[in-house]
Amino acid sequence: MDLAAKDAKYAKKGKEYIDEELVKRVIDSAYTVHKVLGCGFLEKVYENALIHELELRNLKVESQVPITIYYKEIEAGNYFADILVEDHIILELKSCSKLTELHLAQILNYLKATRKRIGLLINLGNKKIEIRRVINSNLY
Repeated sequence: MDLAAKDAKYAKKGKEYIDEELVKRVIDSAYTVHKVLGCGFLEKVYENALIHELELRNLKVESQVPITIYYKEIEAGNYFADILVEDHIILELKSCSKLTELHLAQILNYLKATRKRIGLLINLGNKKIEIRRVINSNLY
């Protein structure tokens, strides 16, 4: 089952999404950035703009948050999550023509490695913004 189907299945169970109000504020911020800048910029431009927009909304934001990946007691590597909001939601930004399953796998792995529950995969690089909510179902 793909991640979108898992998210839909969770919603059908009648459970409210976790931190729905915070997620809405982040999504609204992403739409504002996309409306002002449009498409065609590099990811870093959108990252800087979104950080500023989130801070204008009085949200705690960290950028390029290091994530250490372990394999059988050794440090296998490090990755960096684009943005962490309120120590709770990981944002992975893209500037591409279309989101793929590989992009979804990336943010899901970030959620698993950090034991966070919610991630938003946001593609600002196209004419129409794409946002996918990703839930770490391993924590339920």
